[in-house]
Amino acid sequence: MFITEKVKTMNQIQFSAALQSHSSQLISHALRFTGDEDDAKDLVQETLIKGIRFAEKFAEGTNLKGWLFVIMRNTYINSYYKQAKRNAIFTVEEELSSPQLLTTASRNQGESVFAMEDISKAMASIKPSYRIAFQKYFEGYRYEEIAEEMQLPLGTVKTYIYQARLGLKKYLRKDRSEY
Repeated sequence: MFITEKVKTMNQIQFSAALQSHSSQLISHALRFTGDEDDAKDLVQETLIKGIRFAEKFAEGTNLKGWLFVIMRNTYINSYYKQAKRNAIFTVEEELSSPQLLTTASRNQGESVFAMEDISKAMASIKPSYRIAFQKYFEGYRYEEIAEEMQLPLGTVKTYIYQARLGLKKYLRKDRSEY
């Protein structure tokens, strides 16, 4: 029994060492997401912690660096959405304070409401496959990631995004000419 625990511990130590060996590559990858060195280091640390925590889910023989990059991307996306949600909550609370009421009461937000309605109508006017690819591209996904997720060739994804742009431009120009 003692021998199996020692082997298990040794595997965990080796796994942790393998994770650490990729940390410099992870930092450069994290900088692309965050644009800030401190935030990148935090993201790498969180990625490595999750890598150790979910070590039993790693399939031995697969690409460890790729697995870590996926963990990092998902961690970044999740924290981005959490932060956006927090910012939305704070913005609403800030707008309710009396100094904010004075400045917001004098501004009319109707123009932005109409613009958002126009954009929503324009998005609804393009084919669903084009719209999905364009939305993913707009959210920051690379062409290759979109192609993989949608299970389409790379050239098809690029065409979809291009066609979506054309459709949006055409719709929005048509919409403006009606006024």
